[in-house]
Amino acid sequence: MTGTSLRDRLRTRWRVTTARPRGSARSLVWQPEPRGTGSARRGQQILSGLWHFAGQLVEGTNDPWGIVPPSAPFERQLHGMGWLDDVMSLGSRQARQAAQRWVLEWAQRYGTGTGPGWDPALAGRRLLRQISHAPTLLTRMEARDQKLFFDLLYRQAGYLRRHWNDAPAGLPRMEALTGLLYAGLTLEGMDRLAADATHALTRAIQADVGSDGGISSRNPEALLEVAMLLGWAIDALRALDEVPEGLTQAQARIVPTLRALRHADGGLARFHGGGRGRTGRLDRVLATSGIRARNDSGLAMGFVPMAHGRTTLIVDADAPPTGAASGSAHASTLAFEMTSGNCPVIVNCGPGGAFGPDWHRAGRATASHSTLSIEGWSSSRIGGLLTVGSRQVAPLVQVPRRVQWQRSASRRASTLTLGHDGYVPSHGLTHLRRFVLSTDGRILHGEDSLRAITNVDKERFEDVQAGAERRGVAFQCRFHLHPDTEAEIDMGGRAVSLTLPSGEVWVFRPGQRVRLSLEPSVHLEGGRLKPRPSQQVVLSDRLVTYASTIDWTLIRAQEATELPPSPAEEL
Repeated sequence: MTGTSLRDRLRTRWRVTTARPRGSARSLVWQPEPRGTGSARRGQQILSGLWHFAGQLVEGTNDPWGIVPPSAPFERQLHGMGWLDDVMSLGSRQARQAAQRWVLEWAQRYGTGTGPGWDPALAGRRLLRQISHAPTLLTRMEARDQKLFFDLLYRQAGYLRRHWNDAPAGLPRMEALTGLLYAGLTLEGMDRLAADATHALTRAIQADVGSDGGISSRNPEALLEVAMLLGWAIDALRALDEVPEGLTQAQARIVPTLRALRHADGGLARFHGGGRGRTGRLDRVLATSGIRARNDSGLAMGFVPMAHGRTTLIVDADAPPTGAASGSAHASTLAFEMTSGNCPVIVNCGPGGAFGPDWHRAGRATASHSTLSIEGWSSSRIGGLLTVGSRQVAPLVQVPRRVQWQRSASRRASTLTLGHDGYVPSHGLTHLRRFVLSTDGRILHGEDSLRAITNVDKERFEDVQAGAERRGVAFQCRFHLHPDTEAEIDMGGRAVSLTLPSGEVWVFRPGQRVRLSLEPSVHLEGGRLKPRPSQQVVLSDRLVTYASTIDWTLIRAQEATELPPSPAEEL
């Protein structure tokens, strides 16, 4: 395994070797339907020798296990075998034969506990795919290969039975337990395993999913993946047995929260390491759940959604997570995203982990989000490496202690007022933010303030001022634009015109004489080979007294002339 000691590798081998169950039972007692939303386009690329994972591409090989992985995320996706959904979605004999060959080669090379694939979450992900596609994988497979395949299934099931609890809480534990459950429901002689896995899954989901339908990482895309796996588990249990009430209750909490975190264009808000979600996955999870409710409590997993007309805003209105759950968390407190119809307008840069550790760290900074930041500082701090399961993560160690929000509504507009104290320890300053969205969705007014509120805060600010030789504290309000949005400085440098792919035009204007600039930015999407260049509107000022306020307005100046194409997966 990458980054593991010899002692850890030997222990994993021993665990896998001793996990092989006794007996000669080797068959499926139930054949589940494939559940994954595979992409035929991705499947065809794989058959052509293009292995594209975690933002990196390896070309020209039909031997996945001969690849020298360019990064740890690439390696995890390769050995997790989620790509089986893509290959098998082609439905061709060539695809079936390739998948058979690659699965059997993995069993021969790594099936006794070697290699990087024996993290419980990866083992669960891989086992779930292998079982889901087992009826097709077994087609015309020779007897000795069938034995090897079933040996692998049973060995992985035995390993997970003993070690699923080593997976960290949240999505990793859900992957391990869902794979274990499918093994118990489908493999002959594993009846007791199904009952144990169901009980463990019920306890885990009740512990991992809060009363608001959220998870501790506050990652919307991870919540979607949890909802998907939970739906698979419920459907499998419903087909063969009773579904525990704890599972359906968790689903009834998660799905309304996912709806609240969905923009008008159908994508998820991109916060805390999550992307917009794989194309079609959110729609499928929402539709197949049968749950039509939406979380209208005002706060969904720490985010406040606002929507009028075709305009949606989603604002991060809570402190980010800390500890083990915060390895991909962002310093994004009070940041927002805005979508108009099918077009994202204001976004955050997004998760950079697919492009290496430097981009991962950069994407977590406050300056990579559409909010106010003090120059050179983030509202939360990243700490040293922490071991979580088989991985090392850099958690957030200093986050805002108080994040407040209040919402009100009138006949003309909805107002959201927020504040956080993330800059109080360093500068004695509190960030206050206000959004006013008109009920027709055509006007968004914003106001950002930095204030030293208490006497202690003012003393701290004076100390910072003295260190800066009374030049003031530089700060910026950033508005990162989606790459498909065309931006142009207008009105003699006092406004920015934003043209969307639909033909819709928005005009951004600051309310006073602050420095307005249009600067380069990046858009980080996991499905691409490199960050996409984009732009950001930046309002810059210096704070020389105890308070300073910047106000700004976004107005829809021209309606859409055509519907933009649906977003597609691209290299």
